[in-house]
Amino acid sequence: MTLQEILTPRLGQALRPNVWDGVALILVIGAMVLIAYEGEQTTLPLSALDVAPVSLDPANLPLYALRTTLRMLLAIVCSTVFTFVYAALAAKSRRAELVLIPLLDILQSVPILGFLTFTVVFFMNLFPGNVLGAELACVFAIFTSQAWNMTFSMYQSIRNVPKDLEEASQSFHLSGWQRFWRLDVPFAMPGLIWNAMMSMSGGWFFVVASEAITVCNTTVTLPGIGSYVALGIQKQNLAAIGYAILTMLLVIIAYDQLLFRPIVAWADKFRFEQTASGSAPSSWMLDLFRRTRALRAMTYPFAGLNRAFSNLHIAWPAALRPRPNRGQPSRLLDALWFAIIAVSTAYAAWRAYQYLSATLGPSDVFGAIGYGLITLTRVIVLIALATLIWVPVGVWIGLRPKLAERVQPLAQFLAAFPANLAFPVFVSLIVHYRLSPDIWLSPLMILGTQWYILFNVIAGASAFPTDLREAASSFHLKGWRWWIKVVLPGIFPYYITGAITASGGSWNASIVAEVASWGDTHLTATGLGAYIAKATEAGDFPRVVLGIAVMCMLVTLFNRLLWRPLYAFGERRLRLG
Repeated sequence: MTLQEILTPRLGQALRPNVWDGVALILVIGAMVLIAYEGEQTTLPLSALDVAPVSLDPANLPLYALRTTLRMLLAIVCSTVFTFVYAALAAKSRRAELVLIPLLDILQSVPILGFLTFTVVFFMNLFPGNVLGAELACVFAIFTSQAWNMTFSMYQSIRNVPKDLEEASQSFHLSGWQRFWRLDVPFAMPGLIWNAMMSMSGGWFFVVASEAITVCNTTVTLPGIGSYVALGIQKQNLAAIGYAILTMLLVIIAYDQLLFRPIVAWADKFRFEQTASGSAPSSWMLDLFRRTRALRAMTYPFAGLNRAFSNLHIAWPAALRPRPNRGQPSRLLDALWFAIIAVSTAYAAWRAYQYLSATLGPSDVFGAIGYGLITLTRVIVLIALATLIWVPVGVWIGLRPKLAERVQPLAQFLAAFPANLAFPVFVSLIVHYRLSPDIWLSPLMILGTQWYILFNVIAGASAFPTDLREAASSFHLKGWRWWIKVVLPGIFPYYITGAITASGGSWNASIVAEVASWGDTHLTATGLGAYIAKATEAGDFPRVVLGIAVMCMLVTLFNRLLWRPLYAFGERRLRLG
C-alpha cells in the first residue's frame, strides 16, 4: 500500500463536515456579515449622521451595540500590534528603553480629551465629508484607552522571563526572532490576555467621550452605546440609562464567551511551571472548534505559515540581543544618544514655552500645578484603598481557575461601567445631602481604574507555578508568612504593572470624574481634571496644553520616584526561575 493510498482516506475523513462544523460555520459567517455591514456604514457621507441622529428608542440598541463593539475590537487589534512592537523595543534595547518607557508614562496619563482635541480635526480632514474620518477618530480615541496597560504588561513579562528559560533558549541557539515568538510571547501571554480584557473594559469606560465628542466648534456624534448614554444623561432619561446598562452586560457576556474565555483556556498551556496544573480553565467555544473536522482542516495551511513565520532565523541587531550576550556598551554612543534626548527635550520644552507664554502667565502655571497636586492626592489615596481591597480578592480568584471563569464576565462588566452612568446617583446624593463634590466625586476616578490592579493580580496568581504552591504547602507556610514569603513576591511584578496603569488611568479618569452633570445640574470638584475639561469645552487650547503638560509631569515624576524603583526591585529580586 502506497503512502498516497493511506493519506487519501484520512484526508477525505478530515474534510468531511460534522455537526460541529455546521454550528461553527454559522458563527463565522454571522461574524463576517456583521463586519461587512459595519464596513458599509463607514463609507456613507458625513451628512448621514444628521439625517439619522441618535435616538433613545431601545429598538436601536442592538445596532448601536454592534457598531460600538466593532470599533472596540478594531482598537484592540491595533493595540495588540502596537504592544508587540513597542514593548519588544523597550524591553530589549537599553537606549530605546530610556525614551520609550517615560514616553509611555506620559501617553497613559494624557487624557482622552487631550488626544481628541488634536486628532479629531486631523482624521476629519483625512477623509473629508465621510463617516470614515469620524470612525477612525473614535477608534483612535478608544485605542488610547486600551494600548498602554497591554504594553506595560508585555514589557514587564519580557523583562522577567525566568533565567532557566533564557538559558534553554541559548542552548538551542535560537535566533532573536525565534526567541521572541517561542519564549517571550508565550511567557507574556497570560498577563497580556487579562490586560486585553481590561483594555476592552477600559474602552467601555471612555466610550461616552469617544462617541459623543465636542471640541471647539467641531461636534461629532456617532451611533453607538456611548452617544446613546450621553443623550440619555442630557435628557435625564433613567429608563434609557437602564437599557444601556443591560445592553452593555449582554454584549460583555457575549464577547467574553465567544472571544476571551476561549483565549484564556487556550493560553493556559503557556503557564510557567514544572508540574501539571491542578485544574485548567475550559471554554465551550474552544471545545466546539476543536471538535470540528473541515474547519480545523482548513486552518492547517495557516498553522504551517505560522510555524514557518516563527521559525525564521533572523538575528536581532546587537542593541536588541539578550543582555548577557551583548558586549560592553559604547560610551561614545551612549553620550551621543543622551545628547540627542537632551536636545530634543529642550527643544520641545522651548516650543511649549513659546506657545504658552503668548497667552498665559506664571500665575496660570502655578494655578495648574496646584490643581495637579490636589488631583495627585486623590490618586494616591484611591490607589492605596484599591490595593488593600483588590490584591487579596485577586489572589483568591486567580488561584482558583474555576472561580475565575465565573467571575471573569462580572469583573469585565464592572470594569466597563462608565463613570457617566453613575452620575445620576452621585449628583442626586450630593445635592440632596449637600455633600462636598471635592470629596464625594473622587470615587468616580477609581470606578474604572481600580480594575487594572484586580486584573493584573488575577493574571499573576493564575500564572503562579503549581510547584511553588506545593513547596509552600509542604513547608506548612500559612497565614501572614504565606502571603509575605510566597504569594506577594510571586505576584509583585504583576501588581506593579497594574498599579502603574491604574495610577495613569486615574489621572485620565479625573477628566470625567471631577466634572459631573445630570440634566441641568452640574457639579465640579477642584482639580486638574476639571481644569482640563473646562478648557477643552471652551476651546482654550493654551490651557488644555498647560493642563496636559502639568499632568504628564506629575505622573512621570510619581512613576520615577515610586513605581520604577519598585519595578526594578521586582525584576532584580523576585523573578521566577
